[in-house]
Amino acid sequence: MDVDDTPAEAAFRAEVRAFLAEHAPDVTPLVGVWPPRVIDHERDARFIDASRAWQRCRAEHGFAGIGWPEAYGGRGLGPVFEAIFAEEEGMAMLLSGLFSVGIGMVGPTIIAHGTHEQKTAFLAPLLRGEQVWCQLFSEPNAGSDLAGLETRAERDGDEWVIHGQKVWTSHAHAADWGILLARSNPDVPKHRGITCFLVDMRAPGIEVRPLRQATGSAEFNEVFLDGLRLSDDDRLGPVDDGWRVAMTTLTSERVSIGGNTAVLSLDDLVALADRRGLRDDAPTRQALVGFHTRVQLITYLAWRLRSAVSAGREPGPESSVLKLAMSRHQEATGDLIMGLLGADATLDHADAYGGGSWQGHFLYQWASRLGGGTDQVQRTVIGERVLGLPGEPRTDKGLTFRQLQRAALDR
Repeated sequence: MDVDDTPAEAAFRAEVRAFLAEHAPDVTPLVGVWPPRVIDHERDARFIDASRAWQRCRAEHGFAGIGWPEAYGGRGLGPVFEAIFAEEEGMAMLLSGLFSVGIGMVGPTIIAHGTHEQKTAFLAPLLRGEQVWCQLFSEPNAGSDLAGLETRAERDGDEWVIHGQKVWTSHAHAADWGILLARSNPDVPKHRGITCFLVDMRAPGIEVRPLRQATGSAEFNEVFLDGLRLSDDDRLGPVDDGWRVAMTTLTSERVSIGGNTAVLSLDDLVALADRRGLRDDAPTRQALVGFHTRVQLITYLAWRLRSAVSAGREPGPESSVLKLAMSRHQEATGDLIMGLLGADATLDHADAYGGGSWQGHFLYQWASRLGGGTDQVQRTVIGERVLGLPGEPRTDKGLTFRQLQRAALDR
């Protein structure tokens, strides 16, 4: 593992630092308490406006779509350089999150599978922060087994009629467009009869309902599709070949490596321990050392992954090791925070120290263990691809989706 920047990477890092020194926004007045503990539509509107402005600034200075091909407005530099920008971005990364689906997943998918008209309509506006995108993939009965999705796409002449429900859709309430997977053919194996579409989130037939989370915030949503009509021009890729299109989207998501740890640091936890009079408490000091050790471990795992990508190798199961380590770290950190807060941990946001942000970190641990692939999925990948354990038995092999539905009803 080589943890040092190559000359090209070092030059890019210096360029990023110079850009951030001059243009990085102060997000403190916008973010306030993070993670947010209450729904505040006025704050959300300011946050969305600031996110669009930051994305536009990045685009104007050549730091939007760092990994995109130059022909489509990017830098053509690949995931290592994207990771370098993320490492340097600091708290401004909270503003970049609104565009993570569009820039990191949808853009590469349109580049790979879109028509000339789709590339012209979406790529440049996306880079400039004019379009917020969401991912309409997961469903109530199709999360880890995404290919089991039930949302229907029925052909009606030159149009498609969509019926179904999506859930856990990040930023759907703020999105202009969504990338949608729907079942277009139930009489083939489940991975084959799926088609991908690009959806105007303001179109008739779409209802977005924010999901109130345990933290009090609502950045996730459920989306109901009731008679939504789409032109065949909105289709992305061939009919019934949406799974291959989706793999481009999901691979782009997994290629995100390295990252930014600015939201919570050792200094933050030491300050909390000081406030509670626990700086010299031996168990507390041991727990803080554990926090620092885990952060360093995650940093080294990310460096190893980054080093592999820099050498031209595709990310493999080591990305699952990193994801699992990060979710376990989030769990241990949440428990540490609650121990430091003591009885104050039971206070609500209005009375709690930090406005409830510490409780937000604790509650977020369960989301970190589900989003981007559950801990169980990561362990399966590690077991099969790293340890060489036998694969899990499959009962759906060779069956059509309709047969699977009938079998489920018969159980």
